Amino acid sequence: MNEQIFSRRKLFQHAAGGFASIALAGMLAEQTPAQESPDPLSPRQPHFAPRAKRVIFLYMTGGVSHVDTFDPKPQLFARHGQTITVDNWQGRLGTFRRFLKRPDWTFRRGGQSGTEVSDLFPHVREVIDDICVIRSLESNHTNHYEGTLGMHTGSWTFARPSIGAWVSYGMGTENRNLPSFMVIAPAVPYAGAQTWGSDFLPGCHQGTHVLPGPTPIPNIRPRTPSSELQELELQLIGDANRRHLENGPRDVALEARIRSFETAFGMQRAAPEAFDLSGETDATLRLYGLGRGQTNGFGWQCLVARRLAERGVRFIELIDTGSSNNWDSHGNMRDHVALARNVDRPIAGLIRDLKQRGMLDDTLVVWTTEFGRTPYHEQVNHAGREHHHQVFSSWLAGGGVKGGMVHGASDEFGIAVGEDRVHVHDFHATILHLLGLDHERLTFRHNGRDYRLTDVEGNVVREILA
Repeated sequence: MNEQIFSRRKLFQHAAGGFASIALAGMLAEQTPAQESPDPLSPRQPHFAPRAKRVIFLYMTGGVSHVDTFDPKPQLFARHGQTITVDNWQGRLGTFRRFLKRPDWTFRRGGQSGTEVSDLFPHVREVIDDICVIRSLESNHTNHYEGTLGMHTGSWTFARPSIGAWVSYGMGTENRNLPSFMVIAPAVPYAGAQTWGSDFLPGCHQGTHVLPGPTPIPNIRPRTPSSELQELELQLIGDANRRHLENGPRDVALEARIRSFETAFGMQRAAPEAFDLSGETDATLRLYGLGRGQTNGFGWQCLVARRLAERGVRFIELIDTGSSNNWDSHGNMRDHVALARNVDRPIAGLIRDLKQRGMLDDTLVVWTTEFGRTPYHEQVNHAGREHHHQVFSSWLAGGGVKGGMVHGASDEFGIAVGEDRVHVHDFHATILHLLGLDHERLTFRHNGRDYRLTDVEGNVVREILA
């Protein structure tokens, strides 16, 4: 039996060599439970009428300072350098004497709503009427690895399926020629590929990593000399697999693998077209800050995200940097300048582009990071800030969210939640709700237990729903 399984897998691997190897890596290893559909990517009915059909998840790696971006604190300006006593320092409880630190940028009102945004994000400020800023987010951990894992999986200790994998599992795909969950990132973030992993969910739900550049998905071109020969190879495998299914007990995992190869075959045609920006107008390229022929940068990531969203990809995550040279500004907050410049115009361009195409209404755009940064420091007049998980800011736009509003607040210094606490579990529950998914009913049985993205917690933040 083991020899038969090994031989069948070897046959898959040899025939599949040369196209969509990244997308297939998890598919070859997946074990589909007996109660699952033979096609785990088939479209599924949501639990209730959705407001959004898809998510574009913008993740800023390293811990963006909330008090320097989306959470203005006049008291930090007024009391810069004065001492304060806090009970938490880098995750350690106790009594600590620290010095308040003023923001390095001015906050200004934007749009008709008048929501204040710092000068780090002048372009995002121009579209703030489409955005709901949450200033009362709270996480469970102050380290990058755990913070990144928690924001993506709802678990700060063990690897669990990522939010994109849960969305793929809960909704299926609209386009069998493209993965339902794709991640566009120039480098791997903290927590590595677990950030987009499927863990115990069927492997077809894991994110497909796209690397900005001239060849976004390696090995997408077939190694066979002609498409006719490749089709004959796939037909031979398909016939062998179907005979196996007909002559033995039902093998749900094999049925799922057959469909995964059909998807990968379709990717050979669909993926190059999706990443080809040559047909975009000069005006659209300018919107994202792109030059014609450019194949990298966050503007490229945002424009490709819009094209993937148009083509039915359910969950598209954009990661701006990796586990180095990111927003982790311990030494000098001025590091935030180049990082914000890299993403500010493309993000605003994405929102404008989605809106003018009529896509913002059913596309949920999420902007977040793993935690914020301390409003104080142990050294007076120090140029940097440390990790801060007790409160930070994120925002949502489109997809059934009220634009031009602020939800929640931190205290007068931005140290702790002041009102309307939103835990990461609540954040996740709200995202799923906007997709028509009840976070308490979106479960998967593993090792005798029903797991879910929000563990045993989470409440939908209904105040922000349009």
